[in-house]
Amino acid sequence: MPFFSISGSEFIEMFVGVGAARVRDLFEQARKAAPCIIFIDELDALGRSRAPGGFGGTDEKEQTLNQLLAELDGFDPTAGVILLAATNRPEILDPALLRAGRFDRQVLVDRPDRRGRLEILKVHVRKVQLAPGLDLDAIAQLTPGFTGADLANLVNEAAIVATRRNAQSISLNDFTEAIERIVAGLEKKSRVLNQEERRRVAYHEMGHALVAASLPGIDPVQKVSIIPRGVGALGYTIQRPTEDRFLLNRSNLKNRIAVLMGGRAAEQLVFDGDISTGAADDLQRATEIALEMVTRYGMDETVGQRTYAPTSQQFLLVPTSKHVEAAEITSREIDIAVRDLLDKALERASEILRRRRNDLDAGADLLLKRETVTADDFPTMRSANVQSEPRVAVVPAGAGTIESTS
Repeated sequence: MPFFSISGSEFIEMFVGVGAARVRDLFEQARKAAPCIIFIDELDALGRSRAPGGFGGTDEKEQTLNQLLAELDGFDPTAGVILLAATNRPEILDPALLRAGRFDRQVLVDRPDRRGRLEILKVHVRKVQLAPGLDLDAIAQLTPGFTGADLANLVNEAAIVATRRNAQSISLNDFTEAIERIVAGLEKKSRVLNQEERRRVAYHEMGHALVAASLPGIDPVQKVSIIPRGVGALGYTIQRPTEDRFLLNRSNLKNRIAVLMGGRAAEQLVFDGDISTGAADDLQRATEIALEMVTRYGMDETVGQRTYAPTSQQFLLVPTSKHVEAAEITSREIDIAVRDLLDKALERASEILRRRRNDLDAGADLLLKRETVTADDFPTMRSANVQSEPRVAVVPAGAGTIESTS
């Protein structure tokens, strides 16, 4: 049947009345061509909220939106016109658009699960030559959190890697290197570190790896490297997720904070408390997790079982806001609770590394010698609670943790 596709921004002009006229013209053409489908992309450009004190809008935008609402109300159920729209910001749409009788059915297109990633990969690999026996399910397992666009980019990057080595087909190692490029950035071999810096980075990254290998419920460490990547990463530790996760309990989050603090703990232990700026990114991410535990998930007994963070909708509107909705004395309790979580995580990581000091020294020496170490090269990086697999040398991806020394 006829399909009318238009972007929401195409309705909006600087002249008042033009957008409303375009809406009337679109629906008039649709009624003449019925049965048909109208698809409006980027609906938020057209249907932004008119609430006072909210996003506001010009007279032109309001007139255009009002005309769209009028057309929706004027639909004859037997006219055979179906209206579809898409947006990635549903929280800013005008409530009148979402009431019953208008856009009353909402379909969430979320990030794909493992099975979905496998099916998406099958589509994108049709245009490339794969090595015989390549298991796409293994790649789907390594890419939790990847969207369809991310997977398309992954296939393209893997093809580029294979082309650079003059290969006739794409192997699993090509996909591995492509995942590293996407997640950790390009290698910066021109960024030369002095011996003292390399030693410090090696102990920092090995601290992450050994703490991760010592705690239950943590994704197994796959690769540790002191080759600089991206903008500010002097080294990185990659963990491979074994499955998609949708819920995390308090012990999981505390373990993640401990892994993030493993680099700082290693520096304190080896360099007699003379810490560096390398843990800046780790501290930021650990603080964010601890703050979420206290203010959003109610995981601190002192602060109590209530949320102090902005609602999800408000958080989406101002994604950079870390505002805590609490009284002054409660805000102090929140700060103390967050600090206690971080201090305990640091002490926990330090205790693990003191117990495994021989492994820490051996791992750092091997890392300085090879620059990149996998779980095959240094088996003590493997988590004790995770069964090793034949593909243990594969690098993790997307939602996998990357501890970078910045």
